[in-house]
Amino acid sequence: MAQVLALVPKLGLDDVLVGVALALEAAPPSGRVSVEHVLNVLARLNGSPPPDQVETALRLNEAPRADHCRYDRLRDQAGQRGGPCVI
Repeated sequence: MAQVLALVPKLGLDDVLVGVALALEAAPPSGRVSVEHVLNVLARLNGSPPPDQVETALRLNEAPRADHCRYDRLRDQAGQRGGPCVI
């Protein structure tokens, strides 16, 4: 927990307390919370916002689909040996 306390000068006591409280709320039934979990929560709270959407002229020629066999077929076309595809 010294790693969590070391973040107090950088993030502030209030932010660290909120992060620890959120980690404790999500604690497993054993009630144990790892330092890594607290650090992860703090990183998510203090992370930068996602970037804005950008306009682009790029368009998809083929809509994405969940077809793992497609990749095996593409490998076969490229001369690589693909495994059997079972759906």
